[in-house]
Amino acid sequence: MNAPGWFEETLHDGMKLALRAETVLYDSQTDYQRIVIFENAQFGRVLMLDNVVQTTEGDEFIYHEMLTHLPILAHGAVRRVLIVGGGDGGMLEETLKHASVERVTMVEIDPGVIELSKTYLPGICGQAFDDPRLDLVIADGKDFVTRCQDRFDLVIVDSTDPIGPGEVLFTQAFYEACKGCLAPGGLLVTQNGVPFLQGDELAGTLRCLRPLFRDAGCYLATVPTYVGGPMAFGWASDDTALRETPIEVLRARYRAAGIETRYYTPEVHRAAFALPGYVARLIEEA
Repeated sequence: MNAPGWFEETLHDGMKLALRAETVLYDSQTDYQRIVIFENAQFGRVLMLDNVVQTTEGDEFIYHEMLTHLPILAHGAVRRVLIVGGGDGGMLEETLKHASVERVTMVEIDPGVIELSKTYLPGICGQAFDDPRLDLVIADGKDFVTRCQDRFDLVIVDSTDPIGPGEVLFTQAFYEACKGCLAPGGLLVTQNGVPFLQGDELAGTLRCLRPLFRDAGCYLATVPTYVGGPMAFGWASDDTALRETPIEVLRARYRAAGIETRYYTPEVHRAAFALPGYVARLIEEA
């Protein structure tokens, strides 16, 4: 906290995001990272790890809906899901809204994030950690996928930025192991930062994914607390048709799922793959 009552994010050189803390609910160091949870008048409760905003009650629905409902509805037959990271439980909660999902394996390296989220962030995780479909594994994500013998229809990499514990989740070896966890026709989606400020992150991921998958690219969504423009989500599959799932099919699947969303719609789904010129060029150059 660099000024009284304010927490400053230190992710980007040359700019800062500052959020005022009305009340600090938790501030301590685990074996892996510093965890801070506080109340903000605009965004509600905020989770920061090592001085970087991870999620907020105010806008978490955008990020979590776009990394779950979009790939699940594009695929159309997701039964088994692997989530790497996601200790706040938001990704897990959105995934479990789909009655068609039979099993979710979630791998989180820091149990402190999970326990604190259950205590302080129930508005994000709800009762997701109590769902009998959950198989919760406390482990390093890279180690888990390297040794995993199970196969999943969807792998969601809900990682932090490539610093600290999340750094190994942006390597060639990790993505190769993720592909090995996919069932035939499976889909991998990843968190890849804000390309306007973190272009190297997206480009590096795509350089890793393209030799592994027949279709590798990204889609976008704008999350207010992830400053610097739209956020990129990596997309990789050997089924090239998934990206082009027709809007009529998406609408039918969305209705059949019976879920309520605040950001995701079938129309937003299709539009998310329309990339601004600077992002398209970044991908081409990668």
